[in-house]
Amino acid sequence: MKLGAIEAGGTKFVCAVGNEYGEVFEKTTIPTESPQITMPKVYDFFAGKGVERMGIGSFGPIDLDENGDSYGTIQKTPKIDWVDFPLAGEIRKNLGVPVVVDTDVNVAALSESQWGNAKDADSCLYITVGTGVGAGAVVNGTTLKGLSHPEMGHIVVKRHENDEFTGICPYHGDCLEGMASGPAIEKRWGKAGKDLSGDPAVWEMEAHYLAQALVSYIYILSPERIVMGGGVMQQEHLFGLIRKNVMDMLGGYVSSPKLDADHINEYIVPPGLTNEAGIKGALALAKK
Repeated sequence: MKLGAIEAGGTKFVCAVGNEYGEVFEKTTIPTESPQITMPKVYDFFAGKGVERMGIGSFGPIDLDENGDSYGTIQKTPKIDWVDFPLAGEIRKNLGVPVVVDTDVNVAALSESQWGNAKDADSCLYITVGTGVGAGAVVNGTTLKGLSHPEMGHIVVKRHENDEFTGICPYHGDCLEGMASGPAIEKRWGKAGKDLSGDPAVWEMEAHYLAQALVSYIYILSPERIVMGGGVMQQEHLFGLIRKNVMDMLGGYVSSPKLDADHINEYIVPPGLTNEAGIKGALALAKK
C-alpha cells in the first residue's frame, strides 16, 4: 500500500511517500510559513504520487475528535497564521484521500513503539525537548487521546533552589516548557544550549526539571519505556543526569527492576529512529 505522511512542525513540514512497513520512498522538506504559502507546495509534492491514505503528525493544539466537524483543525497555537486552519480537511479536499491526524509527539511515540527503541514494550512515552516541550504516549498500539490530546509539556514543576528565572511560557510562565525548553535555556543563561555544553550548572538544572516531569509521567501513566528526543537531548550527558535524578526523586517508591541502577539506562533512552521518528509515525498512523 502506498501511503502519504506529513510531519507538520513549527519550522518545517516533512512530506513523504512510503508504505505500511515504515519504508520511505521519497521525501521533501517545506518551510512552515503561512498556510497560503506552505500548503500549495505540500499539494504539489503529493500530486500524482498515487497515495491511498494520508497520516499527519501535527504541531498543536489540534482537534482530534474524529466525529467532530472540525477534526484536524489547528486550534489556539502561537503560530497565529495557522489558528483555525482545517489542515485535515484541506488535504482531504485537495488530494482526495482519507486523512488521519494525531499530534507530532503521539506519532513519534507510535513509530518508536513499532520500529524503534520501544518496539519490545507494550507501552511507551515519547518526550521531545526542543523549541517546546511535548510528549505523547502509546498503550497497546494506540496513542493516548481523550478530552483532547496530552499537553504534558505544560505541567507544573518545582523551581530549582538556585533558579530565579521567571519562565517563558506565554500561558503559564514557569511550567515545564517555560523552564526547560531550548528557548528557556537560552533566555536564562544568555546563550543557546549548544554553546553551554561544558557548563555543569546548566545541565544539572535542566535535569532537575525534566526528571520531575518523568517522575510524574511514571506515577500517572506507568510507561514501560521512556524515549527522549529533540534538540536539547542532543546533549548526551543529560541522559545520565536525568536518570540519576529520576531514581532519587522516586526514592524507591515504584517497585520495578527497570528503575534500578542496573536497568535505568535501558528504560530512559534516546530515539531509535533519530530524525525519522515523526515521519515514520505518520506512516504508521496512515496504515491504521
